[in-house]
Amino acid sequence: MKRALITGLTGQDGSYLAELLLEKGYEVYGMVRRSSTVNFERIAHIQDDIRIVQGDLLDEMSLMTLLQEIAPDEVYNLAAQSFVQTSWYQPVLTGETTALGVTRILNAVKAVNSDIRFYQASSSEMFGKVQEVPQTESTPFYPRSPYGVAKVYGHWITVNYRESHDMHASSGILFNHESPRRGLEFVTRKITHHVAQIKLGLKKELRLGDLHPQRDWGFAGDYVEAMWLMLQQDEPDDYVVSTGETHSVEEFCELAFSHVDLAWQDFVVQDERFMRPAEVDLLIGDPAKAKKVLGWEPKTSFSELVTSMVDADIELISRQQSLS
Repeated sequence: MKRALITGLTGQDGSYLAELLLEKGYEVYGMVRRSSTVNFERIAHIQDDIRIVQGDLLDEMSLMTLLQEIAPDEVYNLAAQSFVQTSWYQPVLTGETTALGVTRILNAVKAVNSDIRFYQASSSEMFGKVQEVPQTESTPFYPRSPYGVAKVYGHWITVNYRESHDMHASSGILFNHESPRRGLEFVTRKITHHVAQIKLGLKKELRLGDLHPQRDWGFAGDYVEAMWLMLQQDEPDDYVVSTGETHSVEEFCELAFSHVDLAWQDFVVQDERFMRPAEVDLLIGDPAKAKKVLGWEPKTSFSELVTSMVDADIELISRQQSLS
């Protein structure tokens, strides 16, 4: 039985990855930070099957201790300060966790057992002000937020440890991936949650920032399979994981509202408070390498993703109302 350690277990990706690894017969350990308010909602249905352990990307000694005790075959580093908007208000914390945190865990792996296979969650936000369309593994990075800058550091330190210390360390450059488990602070979930509330008569408007940015949106449940596949290869490498399609925030709104027979123009209000200091206008990935080498392709369409998120939020809010 293989053992895997997942940092960021309680996040969207961590929950889907844990499900996948359990299905494949892994012994799954999930790292969480010590807190009085840890939220296990996303993993409640599998919590009894996972071994939850405490550690922190800010504390390298805690990481070394975990690796020594668990002796994992694979480590998936998904933990980060992952909300782009917050990174402007907390740039130092973002750098400590999303950038230097990667160095700490790589260093711990190298010190404890350099044969452990390592996955780093890189991000399409690294491309920022895109230098070519679509973006591939060789497209130059031009990050437009402290989060994007931190992810670039995490990406290159992973490459550096791979090449300098002969480690099986791979990075998945994941484009935007969503699900009903997405946090409410992210624009996609904000949209679907508000659509559900408006449909149920609980809200009258949805305030958003710029509606024009375009993103390559896929389903998180599909993308975690690509993470796993990277660590099954004989050689480590970096891969773009995306759908190869791009859609605007406005398109997302239109599809979400029309799914419940509403016109988005009647409810969406643009609000300067949600405008970013520097916006990423167009992201669209080329997943050809992941398809060729990993045999990976996304299974969920854009429309299926959006409508499933709306349906899930309607069900969630309706259930909450019935209990109140």
